[in-house]
Amino acid sequence: MKPSELRALTIEELKQKEQDLRKELFNLRFQQATGEIENPKRIHFVKKDIARVLTLITEKSKNIRSLEKAIR
Repeated sequence: MKPSELRALTIEELKQKEQDLRKELFNLRFQQATGEIENPKRIHFVKKDIARVLTLITEKSKNIRSLEKAIR
């Protein structure tokens, strides 16, 4: 997902998205262990998406974006 799409979501929606991504990552790792994975690179992308979501949750919970705009 693009960061701009994620920024439009609320904290609750971001937490739900994180849970969904973690489930997907679990399934991908299971597929990799059994040798059934079609696209191994997808694991990398899912990890990056989880990191993006967690970063945005932190930003929104601490109001970092609004503080950056106030400083400028």
